[in-house]
Amino acid sequence: MDAKEIRSRYAAGERNFRGADLSGADLRDADLSGADLSGANLSDADLRDANLRGADLTDADLIFTKLSDADLIGANLRDANLIGAKLGVAKLSEADLIGANLISADLSGADLSNAYLSDAYLSDSSLIKANLSNANLSGANLSIANLIGANLMGANLISANLMGANLIEANLAGANLNDAKLYRANLAHAKLQGASLCQADLRNANLAETDFTDANLEETQLEGTILSLAGSSQPSPVR
Repeated sequence: MDAKEIRSRYAAGERNFRGADLSGADLRDADLSGADLSGANLSDADLRDANLRGADLTDADLIFTKLSDADLIGANLRDANLIGAKLGVAKLSEADLIGANLISADLSGADLSNAYLSDAYLSDSSLIKANLSNANLSGANLSIANLIGANLMGANLISANLMGANLIEANLAGANLNDAKLYRANLAHAKLQGASLCQADLRNANLAETDFTDANLEETQLEGTILSLAGSSQPSPVR
């Protein structure tokens, strides 16, 4: 199936495109909202500015797919393969990305508010200034991810792997980081007001100028961290 055919069939009212081979297809600005694309091959396809709101992309192959500015609000991307996908400024609020593979994906500026990302693979992904407020990232792998300036207010990060992640100036106010792995993470100037970090691993993390106002640090591991309070002039290592 090519891009012209799927556009035509969709316009005629068809919505079932399960398992379709659309690899490399030019689907820029396409309206595929509510379409069933489960198991479809969309690798390296161009879906920039496409409307995929509420679409079923379960188990879809989206490796290196261009999805910048696409509307994926409420879409089902459970277990989808999005390695290296371009999702800059995409709309993914309330999307189901449970177990999805987003290794090395670009999600800079994307709206992932209230999205379901538990057990997702986001290692080495770019989430610069992404909106992840109230997202469920429990058990997700965010190791060495770039989260500079990301909004994670109220996010569920229980048991998430954030080892080596860059969280400079990230907003984690009210987030649940219980049992999270933040070994060697960079949290300089991050906001953690009211966050819960019970039993979290923050060893060797950079916590310079990090705001822990009203945060719960019960049994948090802080050995070897660079720790200074906002406004203090000289950060010091914790031993």
